[in-house]
Amino acid sequence: MYATAWHNGGPPREPAGYGLKFAKVDRDRHFESDWDSIVLELEGAGATTVTLSAAFWRSCSELRSADVGQWLLNADVAPWARGSPPGVVVTELEGNRFSARILKRKGLGR
Repeated sequence: MYATAWHNGGPPREPAGYGLKFAKVDRDRHFESDWDSIVLELEGAGATTVTLSAAFWRSCSELRSADVGQWLLNADVAPWARGSPPGVVVTELEGNRFSARILKRKGLGR
C-alpha cells in the first residue's frame, strides 16, 4: 500500500512531529482494530513499534512516531516543500508487522 509522510506543523527538525498518513480505505483493509500497535521495519534503519492511537481509528489515519521522523530526516526527505511529502511504500509482512520503503523522487536528467 502507499502512504505519505506526515508532519504536524511543529519544528521541522523535531522527529516526534512526523509519521505516515494512510488513506482510510487502506487503514481499514490492512490494519486490525484490535491491534494496540504495529511493528514497522524501516528500510535501512531497523524495526520500531508504533502505537495505534484511538484517533487513528476515528479521523486521523496517521501513524505518529519519532522513530519514523528520524528515519525521514536521516534519509534527507524531511522536511519537504509545502504540499510535497515523500511517498512511502508499506508492505504487509505478517500479522501486525509491516515494512516501509521511501519512494525516491527522480530528478530531471537522471
